[in-house]
Order: sequence, then structure tokens, then C-alpha cells
Amino acid sequence: MQKTLKVISVNISEQKGTVKHPVAEIVLGDKGVEGDAHAGKWHRQVSMLGVESILRFEKQSGRKLQYGEFAENITTQGLELYATHPGDRFVGDEVELEVTQIGKKCHGTACAIFVEVGDCVMPREGIFCKVIKGGKLVPGMELKYYPKSKEL
Repeated sequence: MQKTLKVISVNISEQKGTVKHPVAEIVLGDKGVEGDAHAGKWHRQVSMLGVESILRFEKQSGRKLQYGEFAENITTQGLELYATHPGDRFVGDEVELEVTQIGKKCHGTACAIFVEVGDCVMPREGIFCKVIKGGKLVPGMELKYYPKSKEL
């Protein structure tokens, strides 16, 4: 069965170490999200986090969060992203992304959410991708999920 995710928010930050903020659209290119401080020729060009993870964290922390506060470029709905695997792909009308990493090392005291709440979901449930095919991405668009090896 084909899984489809909905793009809820697209977010950028112009400087590293700051919270990302929602924008009307992002353009994905060979270095990741154009205009984002984390763009570059590396394996973590695009960060993604599911609204499912954000809602769980809100319940745990008792705090309402804005999209982009976990420094995710793309906020999605419809799939537990942390259950994906490197090599899996997300394909939209204009874009194609390949999962390269699940989670990351926590920044600890350099992370605003961690300092405030004592925890951060991105190191456990955020995923990172590289751009296979660039294009524009806006909230409301859908991405189809193609696992490399097996269905979720």
C-alpha cells in the first residue's frame, strides 16, 4: 500500500543556531533548501519532522510549538518519519528526496527547546535527506513514500 504524506509547513533559517520560521515556499536545489543556513553539499541537506512527533512533544512538555522550532525544513503529516530508513525516498510533483539519516546528536545547551523543556524530539524522530530532484515545495503538497526495501 502506497503511503502519502502531506506537507504541513516549510521552514528556513538564515543563520545557524536559530529557530527556523515558516515561509510560503521553499526551493530545493543541489545544496538543499535555497536560502537556508544549513544548505550545502552534504548528506543532511533537508531536515524533516512529522507533526505526529510535534504533537507528542507538546503533550509531554505542556507547551505549544510553532512549526520550524525543531529546526525542521519540512513539517509533514501522515507517516511516522523516524520509522523510515536510509535509502527510502519521498517523491512529489517537482521534488525527490532520499533519506540519509534518522535522528542526530542533540545540541544540548545550544538547543533552545532543550534548555527550556529539558528534552528535544529532533535527535530521536527527525530525519535528514539529500535532494535527488530539485523544485518548489509549498504547504498542502503531497509526497509519496517509497521504501527502499519494505513497506512500513
